[in-house]
Amino acid sequence: MSKAIFTTKVNPTYDDLPEVRYHFPKTYLNVARQAVGDWVLYYEPRRSDSGSSSRGGRQAYFATAFVREIVEDRARKDRYYALVSDYLEFPEAVPFKEGTHYWESGLRKSDGSTNKGFFGRAVRGIPDEEYELILRRGYVDAIGLTEESEEDLGRYGSGSEPSADYGREIVSRVVNQRVRDAAFARIVRQAYDSTCAMTGIQVINGGGRAEIEAAHIRPVADHGPDSPRNGLALSRTCHWMFDRGILSLEDDGKILTAGSLVSEPVQRMLNPEGYLSMPEHEAWRPHRQFLEWHREHVFKG
Repeated sequence: MSKAIFTTKVNPTYDDLPEVRYHFPKTYLNVARQAVGDWVLYYEPRRSDSGSSSRGGRQAYFATAFVREIVEDRARKDRYYALVSDYLEFPEAVPFKEGTHYWESGLRKSDGSTNKGFFGRAVRGIPDEEYELILRRGYVDAIGLTEESEEDLGRYGSGSEPSADYGREIVSRVVNQRVRDAAFARIVRQAYDSTCAMTGIQVINGGGRAEIEAAHIRPVADHGPDSPRNGLALSRTCHWMFDRGILSLEDDGKILTAGSLVSEPVQRMLNPEGYLSMPEHEAWRPHRQFLEWHREHVFKG
């Protein structure tokens, strides 16, 4: 077992759904197999889709997941899937380089420049300590770091080696449900600017906290991932109705209502144009596969 980096675009050429599966060519089979039973990081390159001139990708590590198994793609020769679980997106994406520091030592040449050959590998191994540092950097606010831990982050980021306890602590926090819930809620609120996506209403309480809830489109209990693409920022009322199938969504964001179950006052409360207010960043917008699951298994319309 060893940890790895999986590179994926917002609109990939391959049949990727990072929350569930990662699609890759046989070239990377050996490295991917070594990651089975271990954790990977997802990296988004500058190129945002398969177009040769596309730009706008974050050039950052943005999520982690646990690799369960590798299976063949029976429809395409020399293609494979890495099937994953425990996917969790970072509240803060981590740039591959900050100042002169590269989070992956393999990306830095001895003269300080970027190793483009290593960078070009869509699947590549990463040492445990570097994985743990990137993970901690991505969750620095969400996992409740102590001042001492923050000092450790700066020290290890400068080249020192973290202890085994340090690594075990950060991984154990990522699989802790309370931590996952907090991280998921944070990124969903961020994606939708703490505003209900179905009503456009933003209510801030006296303590400065937005009265908005992070709803899963496909619930965790039904194998839904903690991904912003499987999330919506909703008022408590809309969240309740969405979970009970009174409200749902088309793939294009059109709001669906379950006929007489939605009263006239509630109809007037929904966005007047009849569509969900989408996140600005495409990587955070609801994925059609999760929306389809909600329509088929929850919606009462």
